[in-house]
Amino acid sequence: MNSDKHITSVFDRDLEAIQAMIMKMGGLVEAAILDAAQALETRDEELAARVRLSDDAIDALEEQVNAEAARLIALRAPTASDLRTVLTVMKIAAALERCGDYAKNLAKRSVVLAQMSPIGDTAGGIRRMAKAVELLLKDALDSYIQRDAELADEVRRRDKDVDQMYNSLFRVFLTHMLEDPRNITACMHLHFIAKNIERMGDHATSIAEQVIYLVRGTMPEEPRIKADLTSVTVPGEPA
Repeated sequence: MNSDKHITSVFDRDLEAIQAMIMKMGGLVEAAILDAAQALETRDEELAARVRLSDDAIDALEEQVNAEAARLIALRAPTASDLRTVLTVMKIAAALERCGDYAKNLAKRSVVLAQMSPIGDTAGGIRRMAKAVELLLKDALDSYIQRDAELADEVRRRDKDVDQMYNSLFRVFLTHMLEDPRNITACMHLHFIAKNIERMGDHATSIAEQVIYLVRGTMPEEPRIKADLTSVTVPGEPA
């Protein structure tokens, strides 16, 4: 084996190890999203506590990915295309870490909401929205592993469906608040949760766009389709 082939094989092996961390991180985030939504719907405070604890493992994996990626760049001097792959991995890790933060926030608010009266089937609606986002994130990560730009394109299109689910929930929250002012506090918490889930969808879409850039060499030309009609900035929430 000549030196160039040896360097390439070592780079590929190191990159595979980093990608394994990304997939483990993705699995933890997907589980956190679903568990946090279930904790809200079933008022399971123990499950919510486990979701909050799992965020530490997600954060630790992001740090490990960044450290290994930096080491790979420093030691292997990757070519332009390989460097693009490493930078993509770091951006995916950052997006997953943000999704973990949102899941943690959802779990925190579910504990507060467990002490309040349920607001119709809003918790069920949030669970369905969370499932849609979890599938979006799963497909975004699959598109990366498979280098499948068409699947990444589909993820970008499906983000509009998540926005529409959020808009529907937003209208439901407003209706409950107008019908009975006693619902305002609970509905505000529910709104923050729904907005956080919508933002998780945005991060899944960002991962898909990184895959498109990695495979095709350019970012998508057409603007991202957004169907969020509320454009609400939530004070004190992670962006």
